Amino acid sequence: MPQTNHIPENRAFAEMMKAARAWLSGKDPAEIAEKAGIAYDAENMRFSFDSLGEKAAVSYPDYRVEPAMNEWRQLVILHYMRLADGAPLTGRWITMGEVRDGLIRGGDFDRRCEHIIRSRLGRMPAEELEEKCRSLGGRILDSNADFTVQFDFLPRVPLLLKLWFADEEFPASGKLLLDQSTDHYLLIEDAVTVGQLIMENLTACGSGRSGRKGSQ
Repeated sequence: MPQTNHIPENRAFAEMMKAARAWLSGKDPAEIAEKAGIAYDAENMRFSFDSLGEKAAVSYPDYRVEPAMNEWRQLVILHYMRLADGAPLTGRWITMGEVRDGLIRGGDFDRRCEHIIRSRLGRMPAEELEEKCRSLGGRILDSNADFTVQFDFLPRVPLLLKLWFADEEFPASGKLLLDQSTDHYLLIEDAVTVGQLIMENLTACGSGRSGRKGSQ
């Protein structure tokens, strides 16, 4: 009976969306935009920003996310707008386990991420991996790793994938990292959802985006 678990999950998600919109309701949109580093068009009453290489918008005052996308991704966007305090990026990269309250859930994601890198991404042809990363708006960077790419989930939520490909002596290895300022913009549950979304898209068949929902 799969619907037995699905219905409570939908209700829980609906309550979280309701709470996020309720908190944002009545807040100064210009202040939200400034702290989140996003644009606000007062005439059209819309926030706009880039997310993983896509143009996105949030209407005001009902806070509806456009275009249609993964529902948990929408929730993370609203949480970001709620939590953003304008803290600058630090340029220091940390694991999910180092995010505030991330010891358990973040640490679990780090281990699963390393497994995916070792078993799949690190064995993927570099050209294929680069194509998948660019489809998510990723920017290839120079570093001490074999492959480094930065994803911008939101203006102040960058993520860095550092990867060393497998060879005859060593298995593939790597990490998905966050800027140390993430605590000012996302809860650990949100950060893990973002990480899962990126990893699902990178491991999806073909070069298109995965439509699967990031699990909580």
